Amino acid sequence: MTRVKEILKEKRLTLNELADMLGVSRQALSKQAKGIMLVETAEKIASILDVPLWQLFASPDEVRGSDTAGTVRCPHCGKRYKLVPLDD
Repeated sequence: MTRVKEILKEKRLTLNELADMLGVSRQALSKQAKGIMLVETAEKIASILDVPLWQLFASPDEVRGSDTAGTVRCPHCGKRYKLVPLDD
């Protein structure tokens, strides 16, 4: 099971709104959110919800435990880098 519905709630979006953004029916999206999801669909959903792909499949504890404070994501490779202050 994915976390799509939980993320939608956090983003204050409905499954119908997400389905419209993806150009699919709510029923088709609901079915995929509960079970097997194509990688292409998962990537589109993650992009629309502005979350990393892995968060769609992680447990809530894993998401809460992710330490992203003080980091930036490289726009090219997606890797996270920790910000370190420069010495004067």
